[in-house]
Amino acid sequence: MTLENTISQLAKEAVKSLYGIDIEDAQIQLQKTRPEFEGNITLVAFPFVKAARKAPAQVAAEIGERLKTEHSELIAAYNAVQGFLNLSISDGFWVEQLQAIDKEDNYGKQADRHQLMMVEYSSPNTNKPLHLGHVRNNLLGYSIAQIQEANGWKVVKTNIVNDRGIHICKSMLAWLKFGNGETPESSGKKGDHLIGDYYVRFDKEYKAQIADLMANGRMANGEKYDEETAKKEAPLMLEAQEMLRKWEANDPEIRGLWAKMNEWVYAGFDETYKRMGVSFDKIYYESNTYLEGKSEVEKGLESGQFYRREDGSVWADLTKDGLDEKLLLRSDGTSVYMTQDIGTAKLRFQDYPIDKMVYVVGNEQEYHFKVLSILLDRLGFPFGKELVHFSYGMVELPNGKMKSREGTVVDADDLMDKMVEDAKELANGRMANGESKGFSEEEANEIARKVGLGALKYFILKVDPRKNMLFNPAESIDFNGNTGPFIQYTYARIKSVLRKAEGEVTGDGLQVTGLDPKELGLIQRLGEYPQMVRTAGDEFSPAVICNYAYSLACDFNSFYHDLSILNEQDEQKRALRLLLAKNVAKVLRSAMSLLGIEMPERM
Repeated sequence: MTLENTISQLAKEAVKSLYGIDIEDAQIQLQKTRPEFEGNITLVAFPFVKAARKAPAQVAAEIGERLKTEHSELIAAYNAVQGFLNLSISDGFWVEQLQAIDKEDNYGKQADRHQLMMVEYSSPNTNKPLHLGHVRNNLLGYSIAQIQEANGWKVVKTNIVNDRGIHICKSMLAWLKFGNGETPESSGKKGDHLIGDYYVRFDKEYKAQIADLMANGRMANGEKYDEETAKKEAPLMLEAQEMLRKWEANDPEIRGLWAKMNEWVYAGFDETYKRMGVSFDKIYYESNTYLEGKSEVEKGLESGQFYRREDGSVWADLTKDGLDEKLLLRSDGTSVYMTQDIGTAKLRFQDYPIDKMVYVVGNEQEYHFKVLSILLDRLGFPFGKELVHFSYGMVELPNGKMKSREGTVVDADDLMDKMVEDAKELANGRMANGESKGFSEEEANEIARKVGLGALKYFILKVDPRKNMLFNPAESIDFNGNTGPFIQYTYARIKSVLRKAEGEVTGDGLQVTGLDPKELGLIQRLGEYPQMVRTAGDEFSPAVICNYAYSLACDFNSFYHDLSILNEQDEQKRALRLLLAKNVAKVLRSAMSLLGIEMPERM
């Protein structure tokens, strides 16, 4: 039983004994004692004042005296400030709590709740490589999956690959026209980068055609082209649309080209995902799910849920739901994203007994998921109203937002290269100053990889996911402040201490009294970890774990600065401090694993 649960139960018993009233759990308000007062935990007495018919300070003092008298083994002292009862917990309790934490291998993890959550993230297009926006998406999705697993959910991590549509045809067409048979092998490029280059090439040639039509062309009525008409009638766009129609008609030549180019991209994606440290349990492909979606839309058309316009396109009227009308099938019969998402949802719920479906998608898609939920409900799927859109803000660099079609995208692979390189330069600087020595080149490279990627992940995940954020690579890799490397360095420092004390660390037979405030504060902080995991799960917020890990690292460094560990002469104090260090390292490692961050044993 946690300290909070114990105090809650004892407080209920005290109120019943003193005032003859039964109180509900919801009336018990506990909080960490404010630093300007003596105590570890504070009970708010105001909810009992009316029934007790006494002043708040008197009620708090009476409850405190009853707890101190009847439970002196737990309550060492108390003080009442108005209606707040500040309780000082005995040293014996804190030592026992540390020993209990030490014995729990999966400390912080919750019991199996026997429910399944599917978390969708990444959702790349096969016409370009992953970029900085995908990095935030993947890191959030993977961390949310880890956190929910720690909260007792069975989690299925899933990805929907957007491998069909007009954007895919643009890359294919550009490669056919301008590629001269170029392959990843012949170019030395990753497949996703190669295909991304042709997506950019399409846009360049397309814009040139638009400009030419507007300058020199004439429409059928003899008038000069306006920009909107030029965009629709540019030869490249007409060819791309024809390619999409052939693809949907299963043209063997187009399908063969599509399969070949997609395989190049998948190989590139896999390499990026592996390096980023994210993975999936099930991957769906839009090329398989869109037909399911079209089938469901046609059923909805027959049942009157949707309607067909004169041009043949199919729409849903959502005005009664406070929205507008939504296109589901184009006039030429081709699908839109919504059609695909309907089909994907149907297949997922056929494949798994999903209790909660979570989509990790940027906040610019909030309207899309409102519509998807309504449409699935209209189509008779019971899970329609239960979909969760985990909406997160955009990520930008100091020089502004990314635009992939202009070829100015911040590539995920390049970004990871830069972070690891920065970590190597930082390590080389420290070695030049005599701070770090004795690493082989292989070990130094591995540490740089963990530190560089840890810096990237932590900097992105520490921000409230609902907010837009500015990613600053230089700031993220600092060894001081709220950064991943600071926490990794704290962990490595602890592991160094423990290596020097090998064989001494044990939680048995501790008889420590007179805990130093820094020791007590660390034990309290360790005791907060399970609640932090629960809060992060409830709020779908890796930032909660980041803030906790940073606070724990700061507390340890303050403790380490003020109190000796290995040079402590009192055997009991030395044993306690080693046990504290061991469990701080254990919890830091656990917390950072929920963020997908690896911890180096040496730095």
